Amino acid sequence: MARRAKRYVYYFGDGKADGTGKMKDLLGGKGAGLANMTSLKIPVPAGFTITTEACNTYFKNNKKYPAGMWDQVLANLKKVEKSMGAKLGDSREPLLLSVRSGSKFSMPGMMDTVLNLGLNDTTLKALINKTNNERFAYDTYRRLITMFASTVMGVDRQIFEGVLDKMKKKKGVQEDTELSADDLKDLVEKFKTIYKKETGKNFPRDPLQQLRLSINAVFDSWFGDRAETYRNLNDIPHDLGTACNVQAMVFGNMGEDSGTGVGFTRDPSTGQKKFFAEYLIDAQGEDVVAGIRTPLHINEMKRQQPAAYKELDRIYKKLEKHYKDMLDIEFTVQNGKLYMLQTRIGKRTAAASLKIAIQMVKEGLIDKNTAIMRIDPEQIETLLHPMIDTSTPVNVIAKGLPASPGAAVGKVVFSAEDAEKAASKGEKVILVRPETSPEDIGGMDAAQGILTARGGMTSHAAVVARGMGTPCVAGCTAVNIEEKKKSFWVGDTTIKGGDVITLNGSTGEVILGEVPLVQPNMTGDFNIIMKWADDIREIGIRANADTPADARMALKFGAEGIGLVRTEHMFFEADRVQAVREMILADDEAGRRRALKKILPMQRKDFIGIFKVMDGLPVTIRLLDPPLHEFLPKTNTELRELAREMGVSFKKLQARNQALHEFNPMLGHRGCRLAITYPEIYEMQVQAIMEAACQVTRKKIKAIPEIMIPLIADVNELTVLREMTIRIATEIEKKYKTKIPYDVGTMIEIARAALLAHEIAPQADFYSFGTNDLTQTLYGLSRDDAGRFLPYYVEQGIFEDDPFITIDQKGVGLMMKMAIDSSRKIKGKENMKMGICGEQVDPKSVEFCYEVGLTYVSGSPFRLPQARLSAAQATLRKKYPKRYPKESIA
Repeated sequence: MARRAKRYVYYFGDGKADGTGKMKDLLGGKGAGLANMTSLKIPVPAGFTITTEACNTYFKNNKKYPAGMWDQVLANLKKVEKSMGAKLGDSREPLLLSVRSGSKFSMPGMMDTVLNLGLNDTTLKALINKTNNERFAYDTYRRLITMFASTVMGVDRQIFEGVLDKMKKKKGVQEDTELSADDLKDLVEKFKTIYKKETGKNFPRDPLQQLRLSINAVFDSWFGDRAETYRNLNDIPHDLGTACNVQAMVFGNMGEDSGTGVGFTRDPSTGQKKFFAEYLIDAQGEDVVAGIRTPLHINEMKRQQPAAYKELDRIYKKLEKHYKDMLDIEFTVQNGKLYMLQTRIGKRTAAASLKIAIQMVKEGLIDKNTAIMRIDPEQIETLLHPMIDTSTPVNVIAKGLPASPGAAVGKVVFSAEDAEKAASKGEKVILVRPETSPEDIGGMDAAQGILTARGGMTSHAAVVARGMGTPCVAGCTAVNIEEKKKSFWVGDTTIKGGDVITLNGSTGEVILGEVPLVQPNMTGDFNIIMKWADDIREIGIRANADTPADARMALKFGAEGIGLVRTEHMFFEADRVQAVREMILADDEAGRRRALKKILPMQRKDFIGIFKVMDGLPVTIRLLDPPLHEFLPKTNTELRELAREMGVSFKKLQARNQALHEFNPMLGHRGCRLAITYPEIYEMQVQAIMEAACQVTRKKIKAIPEIMIPLIADVNELTVLREMTIRIATEIEKKYKTKIPYDVGTMIEIARAALLAHEIAPQADFYSFGTNDLTQTLYGLSRDDAGRFLPYYVEQGIFEDDPFITIDQKGVGLMMKMAIDSSRKIKGKENMKMGICGEQVDPKSVEFCYEVGLTYVSGSPFRLPQARLSAAQATLRKKYPKRYPKESIA
């Protein structure tokens, strides 16, 4: 019996596709959406989807189709021809096709599309005879040549656009639609000449050759630069592949009764429950998405084509009810009849994400758990972006569309490359473009804000900026860009590259100069979602905070305690670093103690301030960690100045500095090693902590200090320093006649400590994993130097993630798990408190910490909302693994 060929092609409507699960894996989001709409009896032009498996096999086969795929394409093409009553390449009833990419996860504009495929000189005549519309036919042909040349053959699209612009200028018109049939006929001949000059070949006449080459181009675009960059930025795996959707063309460029549009079932910027769409009359979809023409409000469609609009209104509501989410849709009207070309889950801003989730819970479409899972934790941070200070007068020079909210200040640059170069030097820039294209993705990510002269609220710039959380003003027609001169002008004002402007993405304003920004006040929807997340999550959230101001900010963003107070930051302050230097220069213990006595009241005051703010919540205080040389200047000039200030000889200061020098300070005389050598340092710090705790306790403020000893490698180090800590603490409690609920613990940040955690546990009340140092010691990497090559490792797929950003679960994570499990096996330590304080509170790291049983995670205050939401999602995935699989991490 012959073996049946593997299925690589699905006709729209074959099988059940709900836009989720395996069908989305196989058909991609676009293909699943088209199949789903077909099943729902929504008007969709006939077509079929070539699966993601076919794409992956294509690459494994050295860019050759898997066995049987092309035959399946031809068989399904016959079904499309039958459905449409037309045939590809036919001289009487020609069928034209679109070929579009569509991966599992939405990647707007990052891969390739070819429209109007199937045209040649023969089918062109047939199209003219069939439609009796010569202008439409030639417009369609010039579009195909342009798109095929640029997408399939790699010809610079701007060559064609330049010729088109010259033609418009020659004819004295502004829009493509104002060109006549003869003008377009002339353009087609010019475009054919360009094609041959640039490729060395004639434009292909065979429609099947056009189809094959276009499918290849779509597959190849999966590993195009812009697609890879987008996946890296959005943490999308590179092994998913893209599906390829081949669909009968419907034409929005057939005249005044035709058009094309893009819409969202709710406002993607604010989340407001209103249809948010744009429309262009006598146009094709690329005109809207690429920002080639600035589109009209959807109300124009309602006014000019009321029947088609009424049908669109019915369909978008039906689709949203079916998917139970806000959708991004594309549609075309051909001679008054509406066709749906796409539906997928719509990208939205963080603010819109919250509002839509809450609205849909209230409407009964989804429950609270689903609402929480809908929100991207990393996007939450964009809600904390600064806004324009409304009390400051501003010089608004232009106003465009408020495409992506927030405010941004930066130097003007005119190319993605310049944006990336400037950002790599630490400069803040605003990317200014006529319109953005997928090739600009790197520069868009590097920029603080984006300004385009063309395009609408559904243009590439708008959609991508909203997804990134980057402020964007789009379609600012008053901005006249001169790319070669690297400048733009508005009226009498000229802005050159390097000049500073401010964008208000919430209002669309372009402002001259730098405007002060203020932090937003988080209320309303934010607090509702955070409350829901807190009710669900099962792991604690703490903050890294070194000052009372930091502590107040931590409480504002939901901290349940402080997971790390870095006491050395207090030492660096100008009013006390001098005393620290006196201690370093002291010749004996008595001299060191005299200097430390000056620091004691300052440290005590610091802790009093923090305890007051954190009344009743735990505060983990790490005793001095860095080596002493960090408190001394580096250059001889600075040392001479310090010698004069301190009244000591330059030679003595220089000799002391050289004596403290270490070849590898990270592995040198620091942390607990300093305290073993100079116990008086930690004695002073413990005294300051306990005196502060006793003093605030007398004022009815509950202090809960957790005293943390860093860099332990051996239990004997902790034993000695724990005994010292308890001795000092007991003396202070007796002196103040006050009992303080304090703990003494350690950081697990050395590989040996993690391996021998079961020996250390009896001497520790708690652990905090210092994942930065643990990563350094396990990898043999210096965090400060690894930035030179780690991005390349991630880019090349050697490392999945930067281990200093996301916990390396295979190595560092394994070491953590060993330490946790071995310690909790010790009698009396079964519920030992353990946390993490290395700033790794991204969704993957939070989920890992929850899975291995940590008590809490701790990060900087502004990252706490992300951590709270990530913790809730991790809890839901663990409780309901089938409903919320791990791949649903946003």
